[in-house]
Amino acid sequence: MDVSELTDEQLAAETVREGSDGPAFVELLSRFRERIWRVCFRLMQNETDTNDAAQEVFVRLFVNRAKFEGRSKYSTWAHAIAVRTCLSLRRSKARRRKHETDATREFQHRHGDATPSGDPGLSMDLMKMLESLNEDDRAMLIMKYAEGHSYEELSGIFELSVSGCKMRVSRAREKLRELYPNQLG
Repeated sequence: MDVSELTDEQLAAETVREGSDGPAFVELLSRFRERIWRVCFRLMQNETDTNDAAQEVFVRLFVNRAKFEGRSKYSTWAHAIAVRTCLSLRRSKARRRKHETDATREFQHRHGDATPSGDPGLSMDLMKMLESLNEDDRAMLIMKYAEGHSYEELSGIFELSVSGCKMRVSRAREKLRELYPNQLG
């Protein structure tokens, strides 16, 4: 059988039958490597974290391959795993960073050290603006506008109703407008 002629969904079913990282799984990786990496990069924002996240996504796709039930497109299922993995990794990193910041502040407080503040006049780019949103809203805007997913696909990725996705996107956009009225129209 020539796996290159199969649909993504047929390949996903074949990966379960193979029971290992056979030709069907290798073909799926080949098809999705770039897309998954791009999603991870948009969510993680640097190459090192992106590579770690993408690797974790591919491991999860392999380990959970039997859980794909075909209720959505394989790409939606794979992107959902990518988004959830990246959000989990970002939250974990944020907790570590907060702990490190708290420890640094405590040290500075005890020793009377001060840190220089950044230049308040620096301009903000879009990714910095997106950082002001909570992780889920940020991911939803990226998947909607940067990756071009429909509300139906977002519904599958984020496990929300279509109307819930529309509401979250609208609220996130409004929050950005409120926070950055001069940068956003």
